Order: sequence, then structure tokens, then C-alpha cells
Amino acid sequence: MSANSKIEWCDHTFNPWEGCQRVSPGCDNCYAETRNARFGGGQAVNWGPGAPRRRTSTSNWELPKRWNAQAEAFMNQHGRRQRVFCASLADVFDNQVPEAWRIDLFALIEGTPHLDWLLLTKRIGNATAMVPWSACSGPWDNVWIGATICNQAEADRDIPKLLAVPAAKRFLSMEPLLGAVDLRNLSCGDGEMDCLKADTWEEEIERWRDTGDDWIESFEDWYEVNLSDGLSGPMHAVLDWVIVGGESGPGARPMHPDWARSLRDQCEAASVPFLFKQYGEWKPISQMEEPEHSAPYKSNVIAKPHEDQGNLDDIYGRKCTVPTTVLHIDGSTHGITEPMAFRSGTEAMQIFKIGKKAAGRLLDGRTWNGFPKTTS
Repeated sequence: MSANSKIEWCDHTFNPWEGCQRVSPGCDNCYAETRNARFGGGQAVNWGPGAPRRRTSTSNWELPKRWNAQAEAFMNQHGRRQRVFCASLADVFDNQVPEAWRIDLFALIEGTPHLDWLLLTKRIGNATAMVPWSACSGPWDNVWIGATICNQAEADRDIPKLLAVPAAKRFLSMEPLLGAVDLRNLSCGDGEMDCLKADTWEEEIERWRDTGDDWIESFEDWYEVNLSDGLSGPMHAVLDWVIVGGESGPGARPMHPDWARSLRDQCEAASVPFLFKQYGEWKPISQMEEPEHSAPYKSNVIAKPHEDQGNLDDIYGRKCTVPTTVLHIDGSTHGITEPMAFRSGTEAMQIFKIGKKAAGRLLDGRTWNGFPKTTS
């Protein structure tokens, strides 16, 4: 268990238990399942339906109390609260976990009020019933709820559920990002939702005033509200933070830079903090500095990118020493010698598998380290 996490968006990781099961395309190459198998003699004994989850040691459960005691000194030094990523090797809202364990976890969270707890889940639909507070009592100030989203289908399905959970802050971890996602136009029920910037009740009421004499009755029926309640402010909750990253580890799938770039631009336009965590194993040639272009090749001559991102083996007559593929904007991958790999209109990109460390986390030449604002 990591006391000082290497994860870019938190200070500590804490695992109250270990074990889970796959519920999303993002789980296909789960690092936690691989780790569990490594320590389980080749079999992931705590993974899958019906598999027992393993509670961690008493000494591990004491760590957050120590961090909480050190929180004031950290705040004075860094000007912010410490963030704890809870359950990197499990899921807090996994219904296969004994409820008594979750009760113990929330008691620990309640007893460490100087830490911000980041509960990230792939089971956001379970969260409202499993948190120990309600919309009436209000969320705990030190608990952020996050949902893992890898594609548009998951965004449409799960983000409205996330925004319905009472929480101090709500965030997305879009890692691994496996396709383009528009957070401004979620398909939600009978309409669309912008989860980055909500219309206000005042704006919506003004729009309905011009729809006819019976607009009040129609408005109240449509939204299931009463105007006499004095509706004001945003019509729904919005996201406080978006984290984006590509996949790492064995079997990692490449991420198109335009997917990350689009999410960055959406967040920037709505003034929502954006953090780009990593490219993962694969790096697009368009995001490489000139000296990096030659790295996958045996020659020392710098390979300059061409407008069509064509096959550099053919252009320079050199043999690429690392795996490479062509990624289209729709997520499909193609061999660089395929006749239509770089066909017009596909926004094709040559991607090199150079490893997480070498790929880095610069998007368009800079680091994106947006965080929500917090108070002591």
C-alpha cells in the first residue's frame, strides 16, 4: 500500500480491501487484477463474481489516522489539503464487499476530517444507496465521488448518476480513454445534459414564458417541480474536475491525442479543472519533439513528421525498432502498410509503443495539472 502515491492527482493511496470484477471495457487490461494474480500464485483469487475480497491489515488501516495528524503541517507548507485515493485495488461501491467493511471505512473517513477522500468507482449506480449520508443531510465535506469513464456510452449512462450523488466534489477519471467523449451533450433520458456547465432555473423559466398561456403547468409537469418553491441557481450539479489518461501495462490500447485535446478544450471553455495524467504505453508522433522522432529508428537522422503521417519506414528506408500502429479518430487501429491506413478524413495518427515513462504527460507541449480549489 502506497503511503506517498506516485499517482499524479493524489498524495496517498489507501486500500481497505483488495478484489473486484470486470464491469467495463476499461477493465480489459486491469492492472489490479494482474497484481492480484502475481501475489496469488498465478490466479487472481480475489477477482470475479463470487470471489472473496481480501481485507487489508490493521496496520494499513492505521495509516490514514497518521496522515490526518500530519495534515495541518502539510497545509501550512503546501497551502492545500492532502488527497487520499481510496481503493486503487478495489471498488468502494462493490456489492460483493461485506457491508460491515464499508461501515468501517466510512467511520475511518469520518474520523479523518483533515484529509480529502477521493472515492473513484466503476459502479456509480450503487453509490447513493451506499454512502452514509443523504441529499437531505448533505454530503461530508471531505469526500469527493468520482466515476471512471472510458467512452461516450459510459459517459451518457453514468455521469447523470454521478451528479445525483450528494458529494463535496464530483470528478471523472477518464483512464483509459478509449474514444471521443462530448461532456456538453450527454444523452440523458428524454434530453441532453451539459455536465460541465448547467443552465440556471431563471434562464429556463424565461425560455418557457413564451411557449403559451399554460406554460406554468407545462413547465411544472415537465420538470416535476413547483414554481412556488422559488427555483433559482443551476438546474443540476456539474463536474468539478476531469482527469484524462491513456492506458499503460501489457495489452495497452493507444489513445488518440484529439480525444484528450477535445476534453481539455471543453473543460477550458467551462472553467472546469483539467488534468492530463499520461499517454500510457503509446505516444502519437504528432506529440513528439523532433529529437524523439528518431528514437524508434536505428538511424541517428531525425525523422521529421510529414503532413500525411505516412509510413516512415518507407520514407527513410530504416527499420522501426518498436511496435507502431495507425490509430483513427474512431478508435480503430491499422497496420502502417495498409493501403487505406492514412486515407483522407480519418484523422489518422501514427502511434509508437515506447512505454509510459518515455511517452510522458505533455499535451501540446505543456503539462495540464488542473485541480479543484479546496479550503482548509
